[in-house]
Amino acid sequence: MDRDSRNIIRVSKVVTGGREGAIRTRLHWATHLLWLLVIASCETATPVATRAPGARADLAREAPAEWSEPVNLGAPINTAAIESAPALSADGLTLYFASDRPGGFGGTDLWVSHRATPESPWETPFNLGATINTSDVESGPDLSPNGHLLFFQSSRPGGEGSNDIYVSYRADAQDDLGWGDPVNVGPGVNTSSGEFGPWYSEEGADGPVLYFARGPNNTFTQLYSAPLTRDGSSRGPATPVAELNDPNVTQGRPTLLVDGREIVFYSNRPGGLGGSDLWTATRRSVNDPWSPPVNLGAPLNSSAGELLPALSRDGRTLLFTTNNRPGGLGGMDIWMSTRLPPGVVR
Repeated sequence: MDRDSRNIIRVSKVVTGGREGAIRTRLHWATHLLWLLVIASCETATPVATRAPGARADLAREAPAEWSEPVNLGAPINTAAIESAPALSADGLTLYFASDRPGGFGGTDLWVSHRATPESPWETPFNLGATINTSDVESGPDLSPNGHLLFFQSSRPGGEGSNDIYVSYRADAQDDLGWGDPVNVGPGVNTSSGEFGPWYSEEGADGPVLYFARGPNNTFTQLYSAPLTRDGSSRGPATPVAELNDPNVTQGRPTLLVDGREIVFYSNRPGGLGGSDLWTATRRSVNDPWSPPVNLGAPLNSSAGELLPALSRDGRTLLFTTNNRPGGLGGMDIWMSTRLPPGVVR
């Protein structure tokens, strides 16, 4: 092959290669543009729920699922005595509850149990001791998310009325025997009536809020909320949660998700399955009113009495107390149900 022929072939290859490169480049950008259009279409078809400022994206409210068939926590948590008013730590590894089992100081005391992992069994509970418990009734425990504050109700002398809400502080969030002397939350919350079932929420319209029930006794109460300081002291008067209350029946033990947009409580209002049932309501933000309450239905509720609920901080676990539900170990036991994110099969 002569020199001219070789040059013609060389030029031909360069031109062809250039055209192929240009074609590949056009195909690349065309494919990229197509994917952008697909993504934009998906975002338009499936809008993302509006979140309140600072709200976590993994909350159960944005991942609704059915609650599982409840299971009895069994021994050593439940016994033939009364076990009630459960509350989990933020990591789900510590369980506080009330019981009149032997080994207490009289009446109902606060007890605590631990487990190594969420799948591990609960260890033998122990009494919180004389700093927290008295010969009167202590019940309704609730831990702040950081584990430094413990709220509970007590009928001990020195309060504003028949039953008041108290708060205790500990420096070490892992020391269950390190609680300081309980302090009455104050007259903004406590009155000459009875206050029951406190629940501390950091997500209020203008700071922390304490939700609780108030009434002449613990069998006829209405839901209230009151502003608190970060250390658990009252900073204003309590007001009724009007949209959740029915003045003719009982509403009690409110429990909220960490973002303050889902609430569960118990009530004997009409529309339940028998006795007291668990009810729920939601709201778009902490500045909005609650939706009309909805009965959580079966399998959570039954013809037995369901009461004193407590949500885990991630909203995936619900603990509650039942009265004489089949499968229990005593008159009142603690039960548990879970809900899973979308797409997860049990």
